[in-house]
Amino acid sequence: MKVTRAASIPLVTHDPYFSIWSSSDHLYDTDTVHWTGKRQQIRGYLTVDKTVYCFMGDKEFHQILPQISLDVTATATTYTFENDKVRLCCRFTSPLILSDPLLVSRPCTYIDFMVEKKNADNVQLDFIVSADLVRQEKDEVAGFAGTFKQEFSYAFMGRMRQQPLGSSGDHTTIDWGYVYLAGNDKSTITYDAANETIRCQAANLNGQTTLILAYDDLASINYFGEWRKAYWTTKYKTILEAISAAFADQKKVCKQASEIDCEIEAKAKKIGGDEYAFLCVMSYRHAIAAHKLITDEDQNLIFLSKENDSNGCIGTVDVSYPSVPLFMLYNTEYVKGMLRPIFRFADCDVWTYDFAPHDVGRYPYAWGQVYGRSDEENRRFRSDNQFVYPPYYMYPSESNVYGLRDQMPVEECGNMLIMTAMVCRMEQNVSFALPYMETLKKWREYLIRYGADPGEQLCTDDFAGHLSHNTNLSVKAIMGIEGYAQIAALAGEKDEAKKYHKIAADMASDWEKRAKADDHYQLVFGEGKKDTWSLKYNLIWDKLWKSGLFLDEVYEKEIAYYKKKANRYGTPLDSRAAYTKSDWILWCAAMDNTAALIQPVAAYLKETKTRVPFSDWYQTDSGRYCYFIARSVQGGIFMPMLAEQIK
Repeated sequence: MKVTRAASIPLVTHDPYFSIWSSSDHLYDTDTVHWTGKRQQIRGYLTVDKTVYCFMGDKEFHQILPQISLDVTATATTYTFENDKVRLCCRFTSPLILSDPLLVSRPCTYIDFMVEKKNADNVQLDFIVSADLVRQEKDEVAGFAGTFKQEFSYAFMGRMRQQPLGSSGDHTTIDWGYVYLAGNDKSTITYDAANETIRCQAANLNGQTTLILAYDDLASINYFGEWRKAYWTTKYKTILEAISAAFADQKKVCKQASEIDCEIEAKAKKIGGDEYAFLCVMSYRHAIAAHKLITDEDQNLIFLSKENDSNGCIGTVDVSYPSVPLFMLYNTEYVKGMLRPIFRFADCDVWTYDFAPHDVGRYPYAWGQVYGRSDEENRRFRSDNQFVYPPYYMYPSESNVYGLRDQMPVEECGNMLIMTAMVCRMEQNVSFALPYMETLKKWREYLIRYGADPGEQLCTDDFAGHLSHNTNLSVKAIMGIEGYAQIAALAGEKDEAKKYHKIAADMASDWEKRAKADDHYQLVFGEGKKDTWSLKYNLIWDKLWKSGLFLDEVYEKEIAYYKKKANRYGTPLDSRAAYTKSDWILWCAAMDNTAALIQPVAAYLKETKTRVPFSDWYQTDSGRYCYFIARSVQGGIFMPMLAEQIK
């Protein structure tokens, strides 16, 4: 779809390290950047009859080839440039097709150039990739240029000091592995050691030529002590074989990608018009590329998110939870891949609590929760974003690694039960849950004991601080218990299902009485709190499951109140501040199929002055982002689509 402006435009989107964006209105206004904002310079020039025009990257002193349009779909971004001599289309396609994990993992972006001569004799393309893509700080690099089996030419470069998985943290870019640029027979690919760049040059260009930008990270994740490579390596022995396959299947893959693009845009427009379609196409690659796909030792898919611009945690439960609508729509295997690491860590001796963990480490080390550490040593690790936390999964039960205050007990128990139940419902099969039933029962009992009126604790919106008597958190507890009842029903345990459904129903009835505040429901339980309110996004599961726990009156009043409280860029998260979460607004919109809640979020993404990839936490009055960039939670934008599909 045509895009006139957005906070940041996705170009190359594969995982938290291989993620390149344009944060300008025109592709030639500034250099491209990693999602963190660090420069990852890629330059593009077209020489037309000896006159050099810049079309990509900081134009500096060059003339520009004027950009006349920008189109963004779920899987591709296309820029069109034109003057009186030539027309150029430049399309970046990252074919993250969720039905095919190999394509989701294969780190190859197609860059197609279509040149149409209008009044020119000779057109030459120069496309230059800098060493920014392979290092965090200035350091020596090495590279090579060659030909693979007479199929394509390529060049690569990487740091001379290779330390795969040599650091962890949040605002970090990769400084190991190798970036590759490959081209067909119309182009010449070279490695320029003096300038630390890879250059593609295509002379006498008229028509189409294709490049592939790829990244071989060598090792991807340390998963409970095992050095795991990306999923694509289960199929291809080398990155050159992966690139070869990408060239060979480009026509088929791009056709599939185009079909997904059309499907998403059509469904979104039917639900919420152009504004909702805009949010969906801007979120699709974004949400997927905030993960890394690997397998465990049993070849099960493991799909690990990174808390971008937050704390760098890996596999965070309350980050997975808002993201799952997209993955439930297209392939539940990814949701299973989010859940497996949490179940595994919860079974470790060091995790002594009877509630669910928060995370399994700090990216790219998935070997034990780092959130809520109790010891003084934790300050040392947090003070340096490059440090690697120790392997907590190996610690004994008496180590007392974690403190209770900064955990999210009700939040994470509810999340795990709800996500597991949703997987089983989507598949109409309980087999995934069966190995974890004893753990799920333990978490169910925790919610029954503490969920009706949660004590002072954090929820997923932890930036707002600890809160007692949180009514929305209580809804999550109720839906978690109902999630267990749903699993039991699918397992044929009718009496068990009936028992826990009744417990959830009784809790919901009590909730309605205690949270009611005339025309809405309170932020917290208690007398004198009627002027407080919050987005009750956790209610959506009662709607999707048709479990009938809450009266229709609850939804009607809440949605009407959210519309009443909306600012220019959306409804605030609650009565305490003007900021909001875009994912939660879309969850609320799904309860009522209302476009009224969606439009302000689209306005934010179009108009914000903060040029970062779609932030999920921003101010509804000014449109300024607070924190959180390029996070997987934007998979939650697809909740209205999921709700429509399972009506």
